[in-house]
Amino acid sequence: MAAGDAASACSADAFQLRHLHLALRVAFEPPGSGRLQGSVRLELTCLRDHAVELVLDSHPSVEVESAGLAPPGSPCRGRGGGGGGPEAGALRPLAFQNRPFAGYGSALHITLPEPLTSGDTVVVEIAYRAGGGPGVCWLTPEQTAGKQKPYMYTQGQAVLNRSFFPCFDTPAVKSTYSAVIKVPDGFNAVMSAIHWEKQKDNTFLFKMPQPIPSYLVALVVGDIVSAEVGPRSRVWAEPCLIEAAKKEYDGVIEEFLTTGEKLFGPYVWERYDVLFMPPSFPFGGMENPCITFVTPCLLAGDRSLADVIIHEISHSWFGNLVTNAHWGEFWLNEGFTMYAQRRITTEIYGAAYTCLEAATGRALLRQHMDNTGEDHPLNKLRVILEPGVDPEDTYNETPYEKGYCFVSYLAHLVGDQSKFDAFLQAYVNQFKFQSITADDALEFYLEYFPELKKKGVDTIPGFEFDRWLNTPGWPPYLPDLSPGEELMKPAEKLAELWASPGQNMEAIKAMDISAWKTFQLVYFLDKVLAKSPLPDGNIEKMSSLYPKISRAQNAELRLRWCQILLKNNHDAEFDKVKDFLHSQGKQKYTLPIYRAMVSGSETAQALAVETFSATAPQLHVNVQNYVKKILGLKTEEN
Repeated sequence: MAAGDAASACSADAFQLRHLHLALRVAFEPPGSGRLQGSVRLELTCLRDHAVELVLDSHPSVEVESAGLAPPGSPCRGRGGGGGGPEAGALRPLAFQNRPFAGYGSALHITLPEPLTSGDTVVVEIAYRAGGGPGVCWLTPEQTAGKQKPYMYTQGQAVLNRSFFPCFDTPAVKSTYSAVIKVPDGFNAVMSAIHWEKQKDNTFLFKMPQPIPSYLVALVVGDIVSAEVGPRSRVWAEPCLIEAAKKEYDGVIEEFLTTGEKLFGPYVWERYDVLFMPPSFPFGGMENPCITFVTPCLLAGDRSLADVIIHEISHSWFGNLVTNAHWGEFWLNEGFTMYAQRRITTEIYGAAYTCLEAATGRALLRQHMDNTGEDHPLNKLRVILEPGVDPEDTYNETPYEKGYCFVSYLAHLVGDQSKFDAFLQAYVNQFKFQSITADDALEFYLEYFPELKKKGVDTIPGFEFDRWLNTPGWPPYLPDLSPGEELMKPAEKLAELWASPGQNMEAIKAMDISAWKTFQLVYFLDKVLAKSPLPDGNIEKMSSLYPKISRAQNAELRLRWCQILLKNNHDAEFDKVKDFLHSQGKQKYTLPIYRAMVSGSETAQALAVETFSATAPQLHVNVQNYVKKILGLKTEEN
């Protein structure tokens, strides 16, 4: 395994990866499938004497055709990229063997012709075919917004890119990369790279001069176009969505970036683009460098969800620039990012709004820990990943929200926000382009604040750093969210009024919600949902009084309004439930609504079956299977 990373087989302790180059041809095959064919070239420096074998992470779906030693400096011989490299005869053939490693991947063992000495440089090139693995997603036209052409994208986090190309698939290893990608006519390609150039024969050249881990190498091929929305930002989307994307984000992103730079130091990735994925994209967002992939659900039409990308922007410093060395320390990526996100929103929107948003995050953590039990081993910040366990299966709220609480505690110990902001800049500067552990981060913190180290803040009873990292349970320290009460109290009061049997419409109408932002409305609707079912007739009155909610295009509001309609069995508006499920396939929105329908009336249960049979082809296969489980239908293996 890679040093300290149980999820990787690669020989990261024996070789340093300096650069990787992909030369690939992308071909769509019906229905909802396709093929990648070409080669990956790895430029390596040997780190130890007598190295006789290179081990890479791979996947049973990756068919390796050959491996060879290339002369240093030679370009990839690319069936994918249009050639220009050495002929096959210029490569010195190497013996290779694919061996089992874990359920989520295999180990590609390549035998070197003679033992290497520490400091030796080698270039290994592997010709392969791929496309059938979990990291390469092929969409049918029905799964796109335009419904006309197929689409493909890769999703590398956490350990999926080994099914895209043989690699060092551990966040501990970072390298620069380049790629030459040939795609069919009528399609564009984009990658997580700074430099992008279209060449002849619909071939695209990409260069990423900053070192990144393998999970952040990302590719999209589809009928996509772009529009400029800022001095260093553009939006990408299918043609039918591009105007909506431009309208939503024009002039918005730069303020987020400049605030981040003021707090955390220079933005090193040059461009920050946003790619709006097809509606079947099951995730909220993926922070690929230079180009964040996001759900089209952010296109609310009124910019009310525009600030959701602040989380992905924050990853530009925490996660992409300073990275967790293995997935058991995921909180270093996400806890610091949650803290950074909330620092940016405090600067732009104020403390009250940020505390309200943080309160919804804390409620999600409470819900998660109630479901699993506080002492579940995944409810600690440092997770021990046993060999064979897929890091994806450990994903939960803890690294995000408990991680946020720990970083907030570190700030609380300092006691001065500007001093802690300066520490974060120094932390980023110290560890940029590196992969680190919690021990590295905390050691640097104590060195930066010697007076705290002298006081022994790492061993305060009940708040020991070791306890934070290694003991499951509720965070020992919770940041003060009381500034949010000025927004929470009115929302709680209004929900109480709607739930009261002797309804006071005068008091309800006296409360003006026209200026309430998304998170205040979400907080209000969550309280209404918790108090549902409401007295008879109240949902109908609420729908009529608040068209801002009942006719919203904002997905966060639509989700909660649909849940309220179902919990109150207000079947007069069940069409809104059906419309929302037809409009998108995001897992976070789709599954709770199906769960609510299944626990609802016979009408709601019938609607669930009818809607799923109509929308199944446009959903991601994983989401299809989750919905089938909710509906009690037989699932298909991936």
